[in-house]
Amino acid sequence: MDRQVRQTGPEAPLISGVACSKGVAAGPVRLVHSVDDFDAVRPGDVIVCRTTDPAWTMLFSIAAAVVTETGGILSHAAIVAREFGIPAVVAAKGAMQTLANYRTILVDGTTGQVHAVRSTQR
Repeated sequence: MDRQVRQTGPEAPLISGVACSKGVAAGPVRLVHSVDDFDAVRPGDVIVCRTTDPAWTMLFSIAAAVVTETGGILSHAAIVAREFGIPAVVAAKGAMQTLANYRTILVDGTTGQVHAVRSTQR
C-alpha cells in the first residue's frame, strides 16, 4: 500500500509565524503543554507547543518538525531545530488552539507557514 501525504490545496495556510529552520515536513499534530506530555510524543510527530527550553531538547531527535506560539530566530526551539535539521516555525500565535483540530499538518520552515494535509491510500 502506497501512502502519500498531500496538501489540501492552494488555500491560505492554517497559521503563519517566523520561519527559522528551513525545510518541509509533514506529520501528526502532537500538542505538548509541558514535560508531562513528553511520553506521548512519537517519532515523526510535529510538536506544537507554547515554547521550549533545554528540557525539551530530546524531543527534537524524534520530531518531524516543531511549531511554537512564541519565540524568534534565536529562541531555543529555533536553534535546536536547526541543530537537528528539522523544520521549525515559531511565533505562530494561536497555534495550539488552531492546530488541535487537525490530524496531520505540513510545516514549511522556509516560508513560516503551516498547512493542513490529507492522507490518501492507493
